[in-house]
Amino acid sequence: MEIPVDDGIVLYTYWRSSAAYRVRIGLALKGLAFEARPVHLVREGGEQHHDAYRGLNPQQLVPTLLHDSHVLTQSLAILEYLEERFPQVPLLPADAAGRARVRALAQLVACDIHPINNLRVMQYLERDLQLPADARTQWTLHWMAEGFAAMETMLADSADTGTFCHGDRPGLADICLLPQLYNAHRFGLDLAEYPTLRRIEAACQQLDAFIAARPENQIDAA
Repeated sequence: MEIPVDDGIVLYTYWRSSAAYRVRIGLALKGLAFEARPVHLVREGGEQHHDAYRGLNPQQLVPTLLHDSHVLTQSLAILEYLEERFPQVPLLPADAAGRARVRALAQLVACDIHPINNLRVMQYLERDLQLPADARTQWTLHWMAEGFAAMETMLADSADTGTFCHGDRPGLADICLLPQLYNAHRFGLDLAEYPTLRRIEAACQQLDAFIAARPENQIDAA
């Protein structure tokens, strides 16, 4: 059931952006309809660098979300906004300790793994530092493996872990984990050492919200 929104939600997105993928999952879990406005991050030097989009988001990144006359950036901030504005389907636990745990898991991905593997970093390694493709791949695999190893331990050793990262309802941590695992598959990272992550991934992939948000199901998918 979609929740009515007064003046609609607009999401500037790119099909393979991990950060935009997170927000798409969050919107879908909350049953919120939105208008997707694709921003191609590679074509024509990257549409995110065009004047019109730079005026909307000075960081020249996706996602950007428009709602209720607000321009919102940064995926975690957007998801927290949605959580407060549309609390009917919660992405965070009710208790303070649980919320802190989920935020820590989410930030492990969104703040520690993803930023040093995203498109602009990889382009800098290629164009400015002139690292060959195999070195760039090793860079990506190293940082993903290091982050996943920590997350696997944090999840496997905690009684708070259930079907999903926290209990038996998907939330903010799962929203961040699934796009990063998608990237891991793309780059060929061996996930055998992360059975808990793989179990949670399998559970999420059965849910309509995660299926709808997948990169290959987006209107701009190549």
